Amino acid sequence: MHGQPRRPDKPEDAAAAEAKAAKLRDLQAQVLHNHHSRTYTKEALGLSFKLLEINPEAYTAWNYRKLAFQHNIGELSEPEAVKSAIDDELRVVEVALRQNPKSYGAWYHRKWLLNQKLAPVDFKREFGLLDKLLKVDARNFHGWNYRRFLARFMGVPEEDELKYTMDKISDNFSNYSAWHNRSILLSNLLIQQSKGFESKQKIFSEEFELVTQALFTDPSDQSGWFYHLWLLAQTSSPENPQLIASWPSNGSNLSLSSLSSICCYSLKEGILPIVLYFNEPVKGLSSSSVSLNSDLVVSKNIQWRPLSVTDSGHSNCWVTYLEVSNLECNSLQQFSVEVSIIYSDEIVSRSGSNYNCPVHFSFTFELSNNDSTAKDIDPIHDLISWDFSEPLLSHVNPSCIRFEQLKITNSLVHKESNWHLERLSDEIDLFRELHDDNSKFAKLTLARLLLACAAIKSRGSSLVERKGYCEEALGLFNDLIHLDPSHKRYYEDERSLVLMDQLTCDMEDFKKYCSVKALPKLAPLNHVQLCRLSLTRIGFAERLLWVQMLDLSHNNLRSIEGLEALQQLVCLNLGNNQISSFTALEPLTKIISLKVLDLSSNEIGTHPIDTTRYICPSPFSHRVEACEAFEECRKKNINVEELWDAILFFKHVNLVQLCLEGNAVTNKENLRTLVVTLNPSLKWLDGKFVH
Repeated sequence: MHGQPRRPDKPEDAAAAEAKAAKLRDLQAQVLHNHHSRTYTKEALGLSFKLLEINPEAYTAWNYRKLAFQHNIGELSEPEAVKSAIDDELRVVEVALRQNPKSYGAWYHRKWLLNQKLAPVDFKREFGLLDKLLKVDARNFHGWNYRRFLARFMGVPEEDELKYTMDKISDNFSNYSAWHNRSILLSNLLIQQSKGFESKQKIFSEEFELVTQALFTDPSDQSGWFYHLWLLAQTSSPENPQLIASWPSNGSNLSLSSLSSICCYSLKEGILPIVLYFNEPVKGLSSSSVSLNSDLVVSKNIQWRPLSVTDSGHSNCWVTYLEVSNLECNSLQQFSVEVSIIYSDEIVSRSGSNYNCPVHFSFTFELSNNDSTAKDIDPIHDLISWDFSEPLLSHVNPSCIRFEQLKITNSLVHKESNWHLERLSDEIDLFRELHDDNSKFAKLTLARLLLACAAIKSRGSSLVERKGYCEEALGLFNDLIHLDPSHKRYYEDERSLVLMDQLTCDMEDFKKYCSVKALPKLAPLNHVQLCRLSLTRIGFAERLLWVQMLDLSHNNLRSIEGLEALQQLVCLNLGNNQISSFTALEPLTKIISLKVLDLSSNEIGTHPIDTTRYICPSPFSHRVEACEAFEECRKKNINVEELWDAILFFKHVNLVQLCLEGNAVTNKENLRTLVVTLNPSLKWLDGKFVH
């Protein structure tokens, strides 16, 4: 328990623990035997009860009791007998909860029993059990979760439950679970527009006043700060998802080799990616929710794919690929494409809000006979240098797209709310008064308030207005890194996001990081150099959709999530960072145009136990083509079990140039063979020509 010091073990404690372990092993063996033989007698159930009485976390025992209950209940016809059987199971749960009030298996078993709806539920008994439990531990989130279940089951009005949370918060401001339950209930009541909850301004004003009292009463307690963060998110975010950027941008003209157009390298492969970037993760993009018209022959079954490293189905960034490889061009020919998104119930955010901002944009691209005949000839045949000391060509303007063009929804964005700005400004003034050099919560909340205010001010107006807020927030995160070193990485990530915002918010200032790279037979590539900035993660990728060469070397990057949105990216330098595994590079497998990759002097293979390798699914559950890659590597005596993450990465990229030197993984036997086998188009490896 919290606050109780450990006491040294005595000899008799060790003997008692050994006896308990032996008894547990014996009971587990008997329960497993009964489970496998489907023995559901009274004696067998008694053994499972004894096991759960000692160890409520024995999930197999709970599952066994469910099967036994379903088997035995079928033999009962009298309502009283059914009720008696249910009561027996409920008592088993109560005994287990006395042993461990936070037993997942016990709480789930109780909900499962009530969901069978085989007998009337004694709600007085259930709420009485909860009252006793929450008196012992008012923050037990299992109990609060069960209370939400009971309230839905019984049909208790959410207004009544909201009053209950207020009672618990009044008893103890430190009750995090009560604050959390309050946020869930308020969200539902506001979405449903329940009586008395029609005005968000009124409700949130009252909630800000409430949580401010809690924060000023005990500034060192975390519970109120987390609730304040939730309120801040509700106040500063638009109610509905919005499309904030696209590629190609509205009015742009693309080609593979024309100097007067924007280079689109993927046209060489006969593919044209269209990227839609939303302000929050959404799902539901399809040919019915997004209309695509062109003088090309476009399939009605356009597939929109989420560019996300998770499989949740939600993503900020979505892409579809137009096939243009079958076009025959005797001379230079221009094609137009129009994209429209109307009001759609299909496009939904994680919070359940629908997309309601109609958008229309169009662009053109050019193809010539020379482009179609050059498909088998890769223009990147010479070794590309990433010399950091090489001066940028300041006299050459990159063919980048201004942010005003990328941000295609300026006329349709959510109008600035005077109340939101006034409320946030009041909160900023308030927390500046509370500002304590040693209060990490006050500094963190003030930084978040500044950034939320900046986000609202930037909607529909110049992004330059963010600068003052960003500068102050950067100073606060720098203070937090020194004040709270145990959470240093979190503050470094937050600082990186603010820095990316500050660097990219003004196109005129950002130009000093931009140049162009001329390659034979290609239109100039847009080059952005963000080196030696102490970045630990990527942010605001929606402003970089036009970038084709990106130098992120000499930073502290541990994650590159966000780069998957850069579908125009051809060359990427990640040298001298802190990337620790090939699985951290998964976003790059979604960029079809990537040809040049520098990973030199990272930490891949340095850590003997690298948990980031296991963020992705098991290598044995991947698609058929991945399994084929494993077999291909086995034939060349490559240790698949040791290098499976490298196999999965290199199977899904198509590189011409790669640099891995300076990573511990290069000492692995046959790594070079693996890379060359899975990337037959590779010409340069670690600066040497691949024969």
